[in-house]
Amino acid sequence: MSRWSGATVALGAVLLTLTACSVPPEAIAPTPGPNGDQVPSNLSTFYNQQLDWRNCGNADCAKVVVPLDYADPSGPTIELAIVRISAQGEPIGSLFVNPGGPGGSAVDYARAAEYAFGDAVRDSFDIIGLDPRGVGLSSPVSCFTDAQIDELNATSINVDDASELATLADEYAEVGELCAAKGGALIDHMSTVESARDLDIARSAVGDSTLNLLGKSYGSAIGAMYLRLFPMNLGRVVLDGVLPVDLDTVDVTRTQAEAFEVATADFIDDCVTQDDCPLDQNPKVAIKELRDLLSDLDRNPLPTKDPERELNGSLASYAVLSYLYFPQIDYPVLRKGLAKAINDGDGTKLLKMLDDRSSRSPDGEYLDNSTDAYFAVTCLDLPYEGSVDEAIALSEELVATAPTFGEGLGLGVLACKDWPAVGPPVPPLPQSTNAPVLIANPIHDPATPFVWAKRLHEQLPNSRLVSWDTHNHTAYFEGSSCVDEVVEIFLLTGDAPELTECVS
Repeated sequence: MSRWSGATVALGAVLLTLTACSVPPEAIAPTPGPNGDQVPSNLSTFYNQQLDWRNCGNADCAKVVVPLDYADPSGPTIELAIVRISAQGEPIGSLFVNPGGPGGSAVDYARAAEYAFGDAVRDSFDIIGLDPRGVGLSSPVSCFTDAQIDELNATSINVDDASELATLADEYAEVGELCAAKGGALIDHMSTVESARDLDIARSAVGDSTLNLLGKSYGSAIGAMYLRLFPMNLGRVVLDGVLPVDLDTVDVTRTQAEAFEVATADFIDDCVTQDDCPLDQNPKVAIKELRDLLSDLDRNPLPTKDPERELNGSLASYAVLSYLYFPQIDYPVLRKGLAKAINDGDGTKLLKMLDDRSSRSPDGEYLDNSTDAYFAVTCLDLPYEGSVDEAIALSEELVATAPTFGEGLGLGVLACKDWPAVGPPVPPLPQSTNAPVLIANPIHDPATPFVWAKRLHEQLPNSRLVSWDTHNHTAYFEGSSCVDEVVEIFLLTGDAPELTECVS
């Protein structure tokens, strides 16, 4: 899911110089790997490792050892958690899966295979979940205390003067400072490039000569990076809900803000047809009421059952945005939360909804490190390199084109300003791949807009594209038998039409 984003300059310059001068793994003479593929000789120990699988309930679990820094594979290492759900029938191979994030646990996703993948997939593949570096059980990165996450989520984006803007910029600057102080050396190595390299080692470690992958949302970014690095190692790769790896944070923010505005309008159009909608029956009036509510809450927060937490505009906006992803299950919940706030003056329901989506327990503990990992990955991959004034200009632009969330999303790029680490460059797209790639995307996806899927399809030789005319985040196993059939036939056979348009 997308969040609101949200070391000195000299140190950054040094890191850039060191990165440019280091020797990339692919420059080392290759040596045969355990599955017949060619691997850099200085990484052969990692590619040749034997996994110690142990039963862990409904699955087998192990650890994969990878270099902390691929430019120094003889240096420190980290362990990644990997889980295997054995095929119910005769397996034709492994299928790596990733649900997104950054910060989502692939281990948890794989262990929920019964609810996330069709019978044909579970019959034919060992489902493999590999938590990316720094995520979940894979040497988890840590940046914030629970109280600091609460404070970050509640940071007001209602900026009325220069003083409030300066306060906001200072609060966002603390994100990088906290990660640098607490995250250790891992902060320098949380990039999607490095996660894709880890995935290739894991692919070899489970005994596969090529990679089969279902990557959803941010998982598609790991897959897209993988095919840039290892275009000849592809098995059957599905990228579902495309998150681009070659755009900057301003481009990504602008496109997402406009897509969420479309999603907001869809929620309003649905809400006004429902008996429990707390908004005016006229959609134009209703959307203004929603925006006015979010704006007013920054000045006049609502009480909640937690005496130490009020519902301000930022928390309410975050809650509303978080429930625009999956209309079938999200819209009824969102109507109830808004009704409680509007009709009863009680922010408890909306705050609880946000806590549920943020993995915050009732006692204030965050049950995973998804917030820490989100910033550590996003700001390394997509640092904001503009000025505060340019962020203000972006915010003002987005207020015009995406008035519901534009201001917060535009100013949110400041959380990745002056990030205390520099990630590796994004490799170019390959001229060819050894196998086709299937791209799937709803046409009205708020978090991974369809324009990104269409763009990747046009850029990537030999790719296939399946679209779904609906409002939803990601496409596979989300309610479309048309999408599911195309994806599952592709995974089982490698075949798919160049273009498929699903309407239901």
